Amino acid sequence: MFRVPARLAVPIATSWRGARLAVTLAVASGLGACATYTPLPLSHAAGAASVGELTAPVADMVLPGLPPHRFDPADGLDVTEVAMLAVANNPGLKLARDNLGVARAQAFAAGLLPDPQLSLGEDFPQHSGPGLTTAFNLGISEDITALLTRSARKAEAHSHVEQVNLDLLWAEWQTVTQARQLFGQVVSLRAQQHRLQAEADALAPMDRYVQMALQGGNLTYDTASAGLNAGADVRKRLGDTAVQLHQAESDLHVLLGLAASAPIELVGSADPMQPTAAQIEQALADLPARRPDLLALQAGYAAQDAALRGAILAQFPALTLGFNTARDTSAIYTKGLSIGINLPLFNRNRGNIAIERATRVQLKDAYGERMLTTRSDVQRLQADLATLDRQRVQLTAHVRQLDAALRSAEQAWRGQLLDWPTYLAIRSNVLSADLDLLDFHQRQATAIIALQALLGNTDLPVARKPQP
Repeated sequence: MFRVPARLAVPIATSWRGARLAVTLAVASGLGACATYTPLPLSHAAGAASVGELTAPVADMVLPGLPPHRFDPADGLDVTEVAMLAVANNPGLKLARDNLGVARAQAFAAGLLPDPQLSLGEDFPQHSGPGLTTAFNLGISEDITALLTRSARKAEAHSHVEQVNLDLLWAEWQTVTQARQLFGQVVSLRAQQHRLQAEADALAPMDRYVQMALQGGNLTYDTASAGLNAGADVRKRLGDTAVQLHQAESDLHVLLGLAASAPIELVGSADPMQPTAAQIEQALADLPARRPDLLALQAGYAAQDAALRGAILAQFPALTLGFNTARDTSAIYTKGLSIGINLPLFNRNRGNIAIERATRVQLKDAYGERMLTTRSDVQRLQADLATLDRQRVQLTAHVRQLDAALRSAEQAWRGQLLDWPTYLAIRSNVLSADLDLLDFHQRQATAIIALQALLGNTDLPVARKPQP
């Protein structure tokens, strides 16, 4: 907006015509510099119809841990490509980026100087007489207190921008973590579906045999219960797994900004590398200097500290300085200086200072609570992973034993040396163990990914999809 420098206020207003000209120029220049309104209609976004419509500008991604990667959704998406698409297209991250734009606009506003105030007055004589003329006064003034607190406001605003930017980076890291976990969940559930369908196909001939024997009166329901229950149990598990898979795929669609009907072909695995105890200790040591959410809390504390300094500066009396020129009804011109000051008798900005001090203490305690929670969660996940490692050894050995038992049972079944209820019981045990092992791998991968996220480590697995 247009500002009239104080040193020009007196020469411009050497006459009533000059005063009117000064005001006209100020208003015209101010209106010419004003922003204009442009409508921004709401959109009814339904998501991308296919993965091919999504983009992943790899060159613009500054996330550590996203290695150089050939991005080609035509041959399926591996875990790295899913993470890239999530960072680039997730609707929640778009909102976070909008918040960063708001913070930058606020920082721009904090750095602007306050506009000076231009005043113009006119007095008309009530009686005519020789030498009488219309009187006027023209003045310009500036809020000096706003200039004194400008540096504190700018420091607060810039720290806030840094905080929002770091919060956005942390949200992107969390989105990568969520994408990796959903990838592993979907892959695991699809593998469970495949295993259950294979079991259902294997039991289908026996299920038909049992139904025919029941209809022919060759079996009673008590004798046939094992066969009937085996097929029903597999079908129930298929249905339950399908419901879980629908939820996981739906969450992945939303994360990627895809329409619900868009197909997603996933390839490869999501097996992350488990950090060693030494790596965890080193990561915890430099965590405050590396993890974005902790850096964001530090920036927020710095912003609040600047806000407190600004509130302390604002306790001093508000000062307004102005220059004016005037002409009375006798055509006598005067020039003057005006100073306005608030008397600090009652308020003295003590309320705002108290609020800013309490807020700073709150942010300090929030940072301490985040650090304590992080260390506690890391220790818990370490203990969980140690337990899962022991369980993996036991479960893998158990699955191998059951696989050997199933091979023997199949030979005995074909040789009519084993009754079919026992054979079905062995198959059911093998199926449960196989599903438990698939679910176990997914749980272990989820825990490792969560631990990497807590440590501020977004290193993705080295696994790549097959090259054409």
